[in-house]
Amino acid sequence: MSGNSTLGFERDQNGDELTSTDSDRLERLCKSSGDGILVAPAETGIERIEARFQGNGFSPHRHDTYAIGLTMAGVQTFSYRGEKRASMPGQVIVIHPDEEHDGGAGTREGLRYRMLYVAPERIAETLSAAGYAELPYVPAPVVSDLRFRRDLADALSDIDQQLGNLKRECLIADLANCLTRHSDRGERSSRMLDWPSLKSCAEFLRENCSDMIRIEALEGLTDMDRFTLSRQFRKVHGTSPHRFLVMRRLDRAKAKLVEGAALAEVAIDSGFADQSHMTRHFKKAYGMTPGQWRQLAGQPAG
Repeated sequence: MSGNSTLGFERDQNGDELTSTDSDRLERLCKSSGDGILVAPAETGIERIEARFQGNGFSPHRHDTYAIGLTMAGVQTFSYRGEKRASMPGQVIVIHPDEEHDGGAGTREGLRYRMLYVAPERIAETLSAAGYAELPYVPAPVVSDLRFRRDLADALSDIDQQLGNLKRECLIADLANCLTRHSDRGERSSRMLDWPSLKSCAEFLRENCSDMIRIEALEGLTDMDRFTLSRQFRKVHGTSPHRFLVMRRLDRAKAKLVEGAALAEVAIDSGFADQSHMTRHFKKAYGMTPGQWRQLAGQPAG
């Protein structure tokens, strides 16, 4: 990419210039040091973080959301779909739900980035009104796109504040359009999904995540056989009902970790068999142990 600023992204791949406001906003986000994770205030359907790392940040893991973000400073390296990738400051990163990846700093200067995690059902719901029946899949995980970058910069500029309903909903619509523009699944289909049943299923799993749930209960709730349910659920949520349940347990666990609860207590309260069971799933989802995550989030390891 061209440009002579310290961030190195005055122009995108088409030669379009960033405005001074865009550049200043992003530069303000780069003035910090030391390893750590800052989590934005909770909002429905999205999560925003800022992370700083020296060396390797995350071991291989996968989560059930779109991970869309900006490299703010340094070189962000990660393995994705069998290839080693690198993102420079100002480039957009797009990780599809349930795709394994790792992450870390590519240089000694370290890495600083901000990431927005979006529930796939929010993207699917937005696009369904336009006749799209598939979640958009972006084959290239590193994107140089001025419009995409501006949308993200606006959403990530005030990470210590909630976006609010209007800005959040407009952002999700904008991100859905950006994802579709770069997707290799842009075909429309008249094939309809059973949205009421899928929403009921997701809500049931969310509200009862700490309980043992049998597939027969989901079949009865949705009036679908397990094969139809699994196929339609994945189209909307990007993962299986079981993995969706595990991720909701991990959401509950993270909230308990921030509150300072003991790890063994967090595991049982969140629906895991024991602490080691929770730790295995936590590492698969976030690339680190619960204790490491709590330390990076500024809490005692416990």
